[in-house]
Amino acid sequence: MNFYEQELTKLKQDDCLRKISNISYKEGKYIIVNGKKYINLSSNDYLGLSTNKDMIQEFIETNKNNNEFLFSSASARLLTGTSSIYSKLENNLAKLFNKESCLLYNTGYQCNLGIISSLVQKGDVIFCDKLNHASIIAGMKLSQTDFYRYKHLDYQHLETLLQKYRTKYKKAVIISESVFSMDGDIADIKKLVELKNKYDCILMIDEAHAFGVFGKNLCGISEMVNVSNDVDIITATLGKAFASVGAFCVANKTYIDYFVNKSCSFIFSTALAPVNVMWTNWLIENKINLIKEKQQKLNTLFKQVHEYIKDNGQTQIIPVIIGQNKQTVEIANKLQDKVFFVLPVRVPTVPQNTARLRLSLTADITFEEMKALFKIIKEQL
Repeated sequence: MNFYEQELTKLKQDDCLRKISNISYKEGKYIIVNGKKYINLSSNDYLGLSTNKDMIQEFIETNKNNNEFLFSSASARLLTGTSSIYSKLENNLAKLFNKESCLLYNTGYQCNLGIISSLVQKGDVIFCDKLNHASIIAGMKLSQTDFYRYKHLDYQHLETLLQKYRTKYKKAVIISESVFSMDGDIADIKKLVELKNKYDCILMIDEAHAFGVFGKNLCGISEMVNVSNDVDIITATLGKAFASVGAFCVANKTYIDYFVNKSCSFIFSTALAPVNVMWTNWLIENKINLIKEKQQKLNTLFKQVHEYIKDNGQTQIIPVIIGQNKQTVEIANKLQDKVFFVLPVRVPTVPQNTARLRLSLTADITFEEMKALFKIIKEQL
């Protein structure tokens, strides 16, 4: 048995082996896997827009004769993989966030990776929430700069690190998600702004799981708590609540011009397909009221659910911590037997002994369905 076979065997023994599900298609809040129909609780399609066939058909009929209705850009943005629709989307997003400028990336992972790895150099420092996304950690490592990880949402610990280390470096960056993807908890961005100003730092917030779900203009937690203008760099994805593909960074023009010249994941990647860029623009320009209706529907649902289960949660992401991998897999399988498509989240995605069910609520799921799901979980525990 070679090294790779041994590793796979060990993963299987530890109930950590990942497999790609045999998904046939998705239909509204449902997902069809191996011919069986489930209520989908493992999706980031928070507003339930990605499978809206009437809306998709309307988009196609409206835009199919446009010269930009193409399925490949066939080049990087700095070559020929760009056109006016890309700038249009960047302008729309910058306006939505009330920022000077915007830059599109192909994925949220590439966005964080490219921005962080170019933002700092040797002699600089990053202060990072311990539970930040893997893309943020990878960007820090690629930057080859020093970094310190503060305890999750522990701003006293962050300030202790700032007091100890900030003066030893040139530039300093504080990075946090707004809504954390595995726990569904929320960063205190007002406090982060306070610390940023006190210790002369750059503040970067990843709004991936909040964009489209929170804020009057759909712009996430920074907007909701009225500190967007104080956050230097905001990143978010288009492939979750906005039912499209890609990601973006909004900031002042200096930062964006710098990333155009220094961010490798932007410079050396074939650009998003024009049809996807058109789709996102069309949603922003024509369906913003529908998106806000769905936002309100989702907010009502997750508030009802959190009140029902008597926890302190405030978002559409609800973790049910089981602990051990094996039991988590067993309960996930039991829920699937009862037509709830819930997947187990295990080490190394989450820390040791915190294996969990990550329940991801979407706008068209009903409160009654969630009550039925929690009844099954209670019986299993």
